[in-house]
Amino acid sequence: MYINRRKFLRKGSILTAGITLLPSPLGYGSNRQYSNPIRLGAPVPGKFSDPSDWIKTIRSLGYSAAYCPVQPGAPSDLIKAFRSEAEKNNILIAEVGAWSNMMDTDETVRNEAVRKNIDALQLADEIGAICCVNISGARGEIWDGPYPGNYAEDTFDMIVETARHIIDQVKPANAYYTLEPMPYMLPDSPDTYLELIRAVGRKQFAAHLDPVNMISSPQKFFNNAAFLRECFDKLGPYIKSIHAKDITILPQLTVHLEERRPGLGSLDYSVFLSETSKLKDVPFMLEHLDSQEEYILAADYVRETGLKAGITFV
Repeated sequence: MYINRRKFLRKGSILTAGITLLPSPLGYGSNRQYSNPIRLGAPVPGKFSDPSDWIKTIRSLGYSAAYCPVQPGAPSDLIKAFRSEAEKNNILIAEVGAWSNMMDTDETVRNEAVRKNIDALQLADEIGAICCVNISGARGEIWDGPYPGNYAEDTFDMIVETARHIIDQVKPANAYYTLEPMPYMLPDSPDTYLELIRAVGRKQFAAHLDPVNMISSPQKFFNNAAFLRECFDKLGPYIKSIHAKDITILPQLTVHLEERRPGLGSLDYSVFLSETSKLKDVPFMLEHLDSQEEYILAADYVRETGLKAGITFV
């Protein structure tokens, strides 16, 4: 069994040993005044065997970042061709998704999920993607479900050891391994993300920012501008890719929060984009929409909001 279930001292040796792993906070935070062009991206329609057709589609939609166009196991010459075409045309491949339950209570399912993440991180490194991303996983049958075991101490330990195992198996030269935050599993806040980064202790373990997934209370919802700033202040040095969507609250008991297309919720996109522009070449990726028409409307809203705030796009 690959997982060594060591018991970590959550507020002791982990934090003390890991503190030197944190980059200097200088240059990050709300006082940063510089602004970089933002790289916007989204899923593009079609399946592509010709990298030049893929590039044409991306460019026709006005994007400068893209999701990975192939799956693990693709021929190496095709992977190299997509990487070459992306680099030649100044397109950043943002991420390779490895969506699976690495915390499944069924050991066979869990081991298969870990293998999938190893393969996805290997692909990310080969194709020049910035990161491989998954969620940490759930201690139950539903891969992204809410379970009390998601917050057990040994689950934290398993997440740490699993992330280390994946990175150590691949030894990526450039790609990062990241976990997308979720509302009811770790990481679920900037602070728990920092705790995991310190505990994992690998240079190639970084942060994937999805602020909407961490807005799980009315307090965070109504004060989301401050929460966005907190995310960037604390995680800025680690953020490698961003998922961009919106959120609204409904008058239904108990608390009922729902995703929306950017522009149809209450997330402060002026702050979101301003904070993103303080990072360099971090893809700002749209997701979870049902049609290309919706992606176009979302992209238009993001660009219009950014331009009003003095933000440019690559």
